[in-house]
Parts: sequence; C-alpha cells; structure tokens
Amino acid sequence: MASKTPTAISRRAYFSAPIEDLLVNSVEEILGRLTLDSEFSVEPTQRDAWAEQVAILQRSLGKFSGRGKAYFEFVVPRLGKRIDVVLLIEHVVFVVEFKVGEKDFTRSGVDQVWDYALDLKNFHAASHLLAIAPVLVATRSVDTLGAIATTKHNDGVLCPIAVSPNNLEKCIEQVLLFCDGASIDVIAWEQGRYKPTPTIVEAATALYAQHSVGELASLGADKVELDATTSAINELIQKAARERFKAVCFVTGVPGAGKTLVGLNVATQHMDPDSDLHSVYLSGNGPLVAILREALTRDKQRREEEAGRRMRKGEARQAVEAFIQNVHHFRDDCIRDPGPPSEHVAIFDEAQRAWNREQTASFMRRKKNLPDFDQSEPEFLVSCMDRHADWAVVVCLVGGGQEINTGEAGIGEWIHALDRSFPDWRVHVSSRLHDDEYGAGAALAMLTNRQHVTFNDDLHLSVSMRSFRAEKQSLFVKLLLDRDQNGARAVLKEIDARYPIRLTRDLLAAKQWLKEQARGNERYGLVVSSQAQRLKPHAIDVKSPMDPVHWFLDGKQDVRSSYYLEDVATEFHVQGLELDWSCVVWDGDFRYTDIGWAPFSFVGDRWQHIRKLERQSYLKNAYRVLLTRARQGMVIVVPHGDETDHTRSPSFYDGTFTYLLSLGLVRL
Repeated sequence: MASKTPTAISRRAYFSAPIEDLLVNSVEEILGRLTLDSEFSVEPTQRDAWAEQVAILQRSLGKFSGRGKAYFEFVVPRLGKRIDVVLLIEHVVFVVEFKVGEKDFTRSGVDQVWDYALDLKNFHAASHLLAIAPVLVATRSVDTLGAIATTKHNDGVLCPIAVSPNNLEKCIEQVLLFCDGASIDVIAWEQGRYKPTPTIVEAATALYAQHSVGELASLGADKVELDATTSAINELIQKAARERFKAVCFVTGVPGAGKTLVGLNVATQHMDPDSDLHSVYLSGNGPLVAILREALTRDKQRREEEAGRRMRKGEARQAVEAFIQNVHHFRDDCIRDPGPPSEHVAIFDEAQRAWNREQTASFMRRKKNLPDFDQSEPEFLVSCMDRHADWAVVVCLVGGGQEINTGEAGIGEWIHALDRSFPDWRVHVSSRLHDDEYGAGAALAMLTNRQHVTFNDDLHLSVSMRSFRAEKQSLFVKLLLDRDQNGARAVLKEIDARYPIRLTRDLLAAKQWLKEQARGNERYGLVVSSQAQRLKPHAIDVKSPMDPVHWFLDGKQDVRSSYYLEDVATEFHVQGLELDWSCVVWDGDFRYTDIGWAPFSFVGDRWQHIRKLERQSYLKNAYRVLLTRARQGMVIVVPHGDETDHTRSPSFYDGTFTYLLSLGLVRL
C-alpha cells in the first residue's frame, strides 16, 4: 500500500511511512526525520512528546503491519495547525491527537480532534466518502475506551473516541469492524486535492502567516477565478509602478465570493513597508477590523511561542495594526498630515459603504471642527492617494446590495468623484458593475467618453465560497427577498440536502437544533436585525452592548461568546464575517404582506412605517446580510407574537412565517 514517491498529501506531513516501516524504524530515526522537516527549532519537550507518541504507536500497531500508512504532524493550513498523527488502515482514516502527560479527556481536546476530522471530511476530496474516526489519546489515562458511534449528520465522521494508550489497538480493531467500505487506495488518497473554504478569520490568519491564496482555494468556488482576480490586480499594481500612472480598480462579487480574501491576499504580498509596492488593507467595518486584528495578534503570539520565542501582545498587535486599518483612522491621519501616505496601494473593502458628501461633511463639521469640508469620503480618499507624485493604485472591493446604514454612498459616488476631480486616473472596472445590485448604472455612463477605461471579466467573482456546502445559498436569499417564490423553491430543492434551512416559531427549539448540528468548534450564534426591538420578551435586546471580538473569537466556556446564545449580533456586527450555523430571529420590523415586504421602525412605544426608499433598502439589505452569514446551515425563527401586546400582534409575524413556509422550508 505504500507510495514510493512524495505526493501533495505526504509532503504536508513532517514524516510519513507504511506501518511496517514505522514498526521497525528506531525512535531516534523517526525523531531525526521529524526534527529535520520541522518548520521551527525543536524544543526538548517536543522531542519527548514525539518519542512517546512513536512508542505508543509501535506498541499498538503490530497487528496492522502491511495494512496501512502513518503520517506525523499533518499540516492543516485552514486551521493553521497540525494533526499529531493520521493513520490510513484498511478502509478507515484515523485522526489521532495525543495529549502527552495528561490523564483527563478535556472538552477542548475532544473538539480539537473533531475539528481535524471534519476538516479532512469537508475539504480533502479523497476523504469525502471515507469513514473518519477522530481518536483522542490522553497518555496518562488508564483503561479508557470510549463508545464508537455515528452522529446525526451520518456523513462518515464518527463521534470522537477517548482512548487510553493500552486500548488504542482495541479501538482500531473495533472501528474497523464498525465501519464499512473498500480498502483505501493510499496513493489516490495522497494525491487527492485539499481545497479548504476558510472563514475570513481563518483566511486572514493563514495569509498573514504567509500561506498562499492557492492553499486556501475553496471546494465550491473555482480556484482559477480567485487566482485570475488576484493576478489582474497585481499586474495593474506592477504596471502602474513601472509606467508611473495612477489607477482605481473596481472588483465585484456575489456575497461570500472571496472579495475580502483577494484583498487580503494582495495586501499580504506587499506587507514590507520598505517596498515600493507597500499596500494597506482598509475597511470601514469596525467590528471586522477589530476581530481580524485580534485574531491575527493571538495567532502571531501563538506562532512565536511555538518557535520558542516570547512576544508581548502589544508587540504583536503593533505589526498587525499597520497591516489592517480602519478606513476612518486612515482618513483622519491624512487630514492631520498633508503629505502622501506611506503606502502606494490602498485596498478598500466594502467600498460601496463609504460615506456620501452630506454624511462626510456633517461628520467633519461636528467631530473634526472642519466646517468647510465639502468632499465625499471616496473623493477625499482618492485625493489622499493622489498626493503621490509618481503612482498609486486604489482597489475598491464592491459588494452588491450591502449598504445598510445612513449615508452610505454606494459605488456610484466613487465614479462621480473620479469624474469630478481626477480626470487623469485610469479606471479598471469589473464588467459586472453594470448589474442592478451595484447601483452604478447611471454613474457608469460618465465613463463612456473617459480615456483609459478598461472593463475586465477577471475583476468579478461569480461563485459564493462562504458556504462550502451550497454555492447557491446566496441566490436563494436573493430570490426570497425579491419575492420570487417559484425561483426560491427550485433553488431550495437543490441545496437542502447539503445546506439545511429550518423554520420554527420556537426559539428554544431553534437553539437546541443549532447545538445538535454543530460539531467540534464549529461556531454558531443568534443574529437579528438592528431594528428588531420587540424581541425583548424572548430575552433578545438589540440595544444591549456586546463585544464582537469576544462573540466571534472566544470559546464555549466564555459567556460573551456566540456559543452561549445569549448575546445577539446585528447586521452591523456580522457583515463581512460568518458563522458555521446561525439562528436568524425575525421580528416585526420586516413583514411579509399581501403587497410585499413592509418595513417598520420601532419608535417610542409603537411601530412606524418606513417611508424613505433609502431606509427601506437598508432594512432589506440588513436581512440579506443576516440570511447569508451561515456556512453550513441555519434556522429561522418567526415568533408567534402576542395578542395582548399591541407591539407584537400575531399579524406582524404570521404573514412572514406563512410566506417562508410556502417556499418549502422544513418546519422544526
């Protein structure tokens, strides 16, 4: 069964060998190979841990000589971690995590090995149809052998099995009897494509650690598309630097298509402040910036510790903050300093959310004591980059239907600004910017007679990669919100088997469903509209302060985390981010009626109909954001209401529930 040449998978392990070779090699030989291939200097504690793992395996695998292969320190780029040991034995993949020196089986250890098993199942093509057994070995435990069982998902990933070293052999035997399947072709397994779909936090962490976007290509989206968009931007940057011109580039994409991933990839390739191509990633999304900064800071500290170096959190944060900046802080720095910024390339994420002239002027007058300021945010930001005497590139990452707050100008204002004030800037435009959801149609007409305008298909990302289980989930949400019942029903039938969407009127049942679906550290949480002010009887208060950093990054034991299902996130907290499983609680602010969606705002002691078309659009977009956050599935809760409460009349909710049920959603 052994592979004679290194392949994609075997190179991802520090050391791999057929089981018969593992049994006859000395511990010293194996340690030498592990040490040689390690990315870091190996501390004595690590060598001792490896030695104990090898000894346990050599005692436990005698019966399986000639029946499989072992892989040590198997790299999982999406998680930025390494699996202690992967064993291929007959028809089962064993994912083995050793807790050296421990006698207890912790919840965090169980979740860790489960995460590894799920990563292989979901993202390694050759493992999709195989049985995978996550095994947790506490090396000081005695006579433990956990139950061998499947989960409700029935996808071939067993529940994690807690095992003492003396029972590892018995565990393997019982799993082989429990699971069915043909023997694994080791060479085919090693050559199988590993195509993870990272969350934005995972992607930022991996890219900052200098992994390539190619390693992070998704299972659902076409890697060629991501590469083509990244290459188009990099070619423009290099050409602008070489030929000394200034350009703005508009990149479009469906929700979750990887626009932020592309932007981060370009920025991480040019992080060196001494480079002529030095870039900065900017976002006006405060929660996103805070979460990414904290995640990168924690990961940088962890990686330094693994390499045997101590780094203070403040030191790690300083480097991260220079890489990811809040666009408003960048703007304020440019107000204080009239010189050109240090970066020649500025990547603006969610560029459609930049402020219009009225909102910017009002802010500058009230907060910055600049009564004569008369520019929109896009115009001022381009003017800052225009201070460079030689060249500059502005990359605008544009989402459709994502404006959710007062004063957000949409992408049209960027084009108006270029037309008004920057006639010499070259413009590179996604050919899909004409689509209705980007709201740039009228403004694009201004580019008709402009020189140096290039439309490029490579600047559009057409496939959602947020949900690796259902690429068409964002299309379903669009059809749902556009009241295209037939279209929504048809798409739902396509995605339901891989991406479950459930409907209920019982919040407690929804919470229980979330907990049953999530495995390992898969993150789940409650999301609601910022206008959902009459969910207080369900212990949901959108006005109660929550910290998005703790909500998105902290673990199951932290009451501030999303796992606790106590604090809720609104569209402002979750835009640009994602959960594995979500619960959307639908209030009376956005009601389905005989004439379509009716938007309301709660003022004082009653609901008031929203008349302004702009605000109606914001509320619809808020629900678009909420309904597209989950990667693996979601449950929608539409409360019953209360006949005795005029603010929660059942009539505010029944129409919405009936409409959603008519689309074919399964009721819990």
